[in-house]
Amino acid sequence: MKIVKILCICLLIFGGCTLAFAGNQQKKADKDTETWRYDIECAGTGSDGTYLVKVWSYSKKADVAAEQSLKNAVHGVLFKGITGQPGGCPSQRALIPNPNVQNEQRDFFAKFFSSKGGDFRKYAVATGTPERVKLKKEYKVGVTVSVAKDMLRRDLEAAGIIKGLGNGF
Repeated sequence: MKIVKILCICLLIFGGCTLAFAGNQQKKADKDTETWRYDIECAGTGSDGTYLVKVWSYSKKADVAAEQSLKNAVHGVLFKGITGQPGGCPSQRALIPNPNVQNEQRDFFAKFFSSKGGDFRKYAVATGTPERVKLKKEYKVGVTVSVAKDMLRRDLEAAGIIKGLGNGF
């Protein structure tokens, strides 16, 4: 009976440590993303209403950088725009060219980009295998992501974050 109690206590402690470690990993990932340090470029022609982008995320851990790629891809489509590539891959302007909107709508975007249930996940799907490049003290991880830009625009218009294309004329 004592052995069972000891095993149960050990399992509880180990489980708690595992959850704490997972939570710590997510906090590190979120901290890396807070600075929005990534590169985004056109990766080809997406299906109708989407952008196919390659996003390069940076972190001390390769898996953390890969996890943040969807968030970075959506952020890039919204605020950075997409760098074109030679051979017919055009540049795209940011859906929200005014960088102040992110600060003005801080509460909306904090929830939108939240690691726990953030809406950004509805608009991005990773495709293919991530590319990993080891730099001096960190990894640069490239992930190809399909971003549903038409749906993203429509939902942001409905939320009052951006004006519709028909407004302003």
